[in-house]
Amino acid sequence: MKNSLIILFFFVFGIILGAQTEIIQSIDNVQIATYVLYGLLFFVGVSLGLDPNLKKIVEKANLKMFLIPLGTILGSYIGVLLINFLLLKMNVRELLAVSSGFGYYSLSSIIITGIKGETLGTIALISNLSREIITLLFAPVFVKLFGKISPILSGGATSMDSTLPVILKYSGRDVAILSLFNGISLTVLVPFLVTILLSI
Repeated sequence: MKNSLIILFFFVFGIILGAQTEIIQSIDNVQIATYVLYGLLFFVGVSLGLDPNLKKIVEKANLKMFLIPLGTILGSYIGVLLINFLLLKMNVRELLAVSSGFGYYSLSSIIITGIKGETLGTIALISNLSREIITLLFAPVFVKLFGKISPILSGGATSMDSTLPVILKYSGRDVAILSLFNGISLTVLVPFLVTILLSI
């Protein structure tokens, strides 16, 4: 929760600074976002490669494990389509791209900003950051109502890092491999799904 609040603080601080500083307004924001994205993708790859659990997960991987990230993807898409049908009436591809962040707010928002601009990128940031915060706050409720796998689905890509401790606390340590597998799988898929949806 602390990390989420720090990220939210820097986001708001960036908005205030960008609105009041001529130097920052003169910088090519799209070019900076592209370089940040390249760096971010590089470090995501490095962190996955360095993860000591990766080999263990690959060794234990089976077809049933793929149902977890598949359920996360389908649940996210069905949810956003339902909300759009009932309330929003927005561009479906853009909403699906936003939901394809699966909680990975930094990566998805930068990609979306680069392709579609700051407005949709900001929506992606807030939406995916909210997903992480909701998982951190309501994991025990999700376990009670929907079972011990539900916080993993809710956490999405963050189930391998920031929401993992709360998932293990309320769902039990026996779901650790499933949670890590879900997070790693979705982290790898985020840049592909977001880009494809916005390029159709």
